[in-house]
Amino acid sequence: MKVVTYNVNGLRPRIAQFGTLRNLLSSFDADIICFQETKLRRQELTADLVMAEGYESFFSCTRTSDKGRTGYAGVATFCRVKSAFSSNEVNLPISAEEGFTGLIGNSHKGENEMPSFMEGTEDFSKGELLKVDCEGRCIITDHDHFVLFNLYGPRAECDDTERIQFKLNFFKILQKRWEFLLRRGRRLFVVGDLNIAPFSIDCCDAGPDFENNEFRRWFRSMLVEHGGHFFDVFRAKHPDRKDAYTCWPQNTGAEEFNYGTRIDHILCAGSCLHQADDLQGHNFVTCHVKECDILTQYKRWKPGSIHRWKRERSAKLEGSDHAPVYMTLLEVPDGSLHSTPSLSTRYIPMVHGLQQTLVSVLMKKRLSEKTNSCRVLSDENITIGIGCETVKGSSANSSVSGVSIGEACLLSSQEFKDIITDSNEISGASSQEATFNGPNVSESQRMKSITSNETRKKAKKSQWSQLSLQSFFQKCPNLKNSVEDSSTNISIDQAESSELDHRSDKTLAVVDQSSSPEQSQLNLSTSGPDLNDKSVEKEKSNLALLEWQRIQQIMQNSIPLCKGHKEPCVVRVVKKQGPNSGRRFYVCARAEGPASNPEANCGYFKWADSKSRNKA
Repeated sequence: MKVVTYNVNGLRPRIAQFGTLRNLLSSFDADIICFQETKLRRQELTADLVMAEGYESFFSCTRTSDKGRTGYAGVATFCRVKSAFSSNEVNLPISAEEGFTGLIGNSHKGENEMPSFMEGTEDFSKGELLKVDCEGRCIITDHDHFVLFNLYGPRAECDDTERIQFKLNFFKILQKRWEFLLRRGRRLFVVGDLNIAPFSIDCCDAGPDFENNEFRRWFRSMLVEHGGHFFDVFRAKHPDRKDAYTCWPQNTGAEEFNYGTRIDHILCAGSCLHQADDLQGHNFVTCHVKECDILTQYKRWKPGSIHRWKRERSAKLEGSDHAPVYMTLLEVPDGSLHSTPSLSTRYIPMVHGLQQTLVSVLMKKRLSEKTNSCRVLSDENITIGIGCETVKGSSANSSVSGVSIGEACLLSSQEFKDIITDSNEISGASSQEATFNGPNVSESQRMKSITSNETRKKAKKSQWSQLSLQSFFQKCPNLKNSVEDSSTNISIDQAESSELDHRSDKTLAVVDQSSSPEQSQLNLSTSGPDLNDKSVEKEKSNLALLEWQRIQQIMQNSIPLCKGHKEPCVVRVVKKQGPNSGRRFYVCARAEGPASNPEANCGYFKWADSKSRNKA
């Protein structure tokens, strides 16, 4: 059995990177895959983002409306299963829960009612308990032999007291839930991005006071070697491995020199699965964990990639700023017969399609109206469409056989087609009469046109009228004659059109010959301004291009060179709230790395202006 945890830094871009959700999941070849920082809201959970063949998924999305927190965080657990119903697979959970306070949803209706496992949290109000769950940071799945916590721990800057307090509450309340389950003899797996590097060995630039941080002290207190219940599985398998990092700063290119931290973890607590009487010295890690490691092949920067300072500034590396961590388990037996829990995304209305949004209803109504009847008015023609048939008429006469367009839309398609057919026959007959009533037309041609009109009329009527069963077994006696008549009419039409073309050519030739030299000079003079305008526009664009190149050169010359490499710096903007917010500065363009590496960032810094901007 293989378990993977991965901070995807947005599920949409990761799916786009791999083509489909199924391709992304299959790339891990894992039985349980836990994603953090999906950045999806509840209303955005569509089938292409949450459903993949052969997987059951469970999502927790942000529920807060606080500024900067909507569409933020979010976790998801995908379980590879053969069947979602009546299955004994341990991959398929027997139950699932969003959050860890037990207060999300309708399971606790009483205003002051608290879950039994929340004993010891009397110092927290119900509002505070709900607040830690409203950012979509936890999904719990019970797999019979163990309970899996998929977590995305809060991040807090050293000077942000509000978020520091939120992070403290988050882990204190979470610890209460763990202790409750451990007292009941349950085995726990805790996986995810906890945003805590517990030891100095887990950070690239750890200072002397690094381990004195209160969150790092709390993390270590949870570990077995410090009197706690949990094993840090990676450190249990690789106790002395250095430079084993899972996260790198996104804006400094630190991946190139592996200058990061290990904040993505897999923890486990509880006894092993063996049933022997003497279990002295047994624990879950030594008995069932085969291996645990970091999947470095998912890093954005790979050996052979172009260095940060040599590629274009707009070029970005594809992938998350985290690397996945996996654990392989041995001797995990099947569970009891069960089906997928109700929290599965297959039961979300937006996924299985029972609930329709207002937009989708209006779009379907509009599409239906367009399909049944549509009008397209233009200057020259009026086009009335019914189904796939279109009929064109003159714009001067906007009704057909005495039926207005508005009335035509109210008729059935069959009635309207009959009217259009009759009107076309009448207009066709009148035009034929006008054509064949001239002095040069013989009586035989006139009779052929009348006969062909009658044949076409019968053919059109037979096309739209309902046929009897007997008509399918009868031969059409006039089929051959109608074909001959139609071919005769085509040849006559072609002769007339060629004659008209010949006459028009002659007329144009006479006009050209009769035109005076003054008229020719006028025609030449009218084309002159067009050429002058084009040359002026071209000259202006060339001048603009030269000016822009000059400005770019000035800007390039004004960019300072870093002291370490004598290379042009890059400009940054302060985004953090404070007196320098919005202020521009220059830094070395190279990727961040250890100070001992001459190829890494030299640490050069310079403000772009001497004073911070005065804001109104």
